[in-house]
Amino acid sequence: MTKTTITVKKKLTGKVVSDKMDKTVVVNVQRYVAHKKYGKYYKIDKRYKAHDENNEYKVGDTVVIEESRPMSKDKNFVVIEKK
Repeated sequence: MTKTTITVKKKLTGKVVSDKMDKTVVVNVQRYVAHKKYGKYYKIDKRYKAHDENNEYKVGDTVVIEESRPMSKDKNFVVIEKK
């Protein structure tokens, strides 16, 4: 018997906040989370470094990033498309 595993890669949408590095962009992903006790929604921002092979994405672009193999110490995502 062989086991087959299905890997589901995370896809996140965010805004490019820095493009100063070579082949890397920093993407700010914003999400809304409900407080456990009070139920009020609040924003959580997180920044991800994503691989941009051709340096085509600039600050202000809204992009979709997908999880991938680690490319460096901090870079685990690849930019798929511009929205």
